[in-house]
Amino acid sequence: MRHCHPGRGERGNPFFAFREAMHAMRHGGPFSGPMGGGPRGRGGERRRMFEGGELRLVLLKLVEDQPRHGYDLIREIESLSGGAYAPSPGVVYPTMTLLLDMGLAAELESDGPRKLMTITEAGRQHLSERADEVATAIGRLTALAKVSERTDAAPVRRAMHNLKQALHDCLSRETTTRETQLEVARILDEAVGKIERL
Repeated sequence: MRHCHPGRGERGNPFFAFREAMHAMRHGGPFSGPMGGGPRGRGGERRRMFEGGELRLVLLKLVEDQPRHGYDLIREIESLSGGAYAPSPGVVYPTMTLLLDMGLAAELESDGPRKLMTITEAGRQHLSERADEVATAIGRLTALAKVSERTDAAPVRRAMHNLKQALHDCLSRETTTRETQLEVARILDEAVGKIERL
């Protein structure tokens, strides 16, 4: 029986590929949901989508395009990222309040319970002075959308779900032997190698 490839460190553990698959399903990567709170870096740690005052600039740019309320802003950012990222209300609404306090935005009366926010002349000037920062922040969202489009395909999510179920069913049986575990690891390592060569 062929065992795992030498020289791959932790891959020598028969449960390595199983743990990797479970980690991907539980903690993110291209298969996580859109409300995960931000993109993830190496090891699955959260990274902030926006630096410094970038979220403030993005919100201001969006209300320059048209008056919006908080929920609209969250959904528009999610749309720009291709569904890969949506800021939490706990971040968006305080930032909206800050924009109002700074005089960069103003509230509009509306028929519904939600008040719309629009940009002021001071806000337009603020955006003009920071046009490069605005473009960078918006560009980060659209770049994330392109990555999401490449990696978050429905067939891949379906296959990952099937893999998770098959691994659970196989390895949780009382009759599962050490040889079965090693064979599962070999099959998964072989699949990893084929994917890496694509």
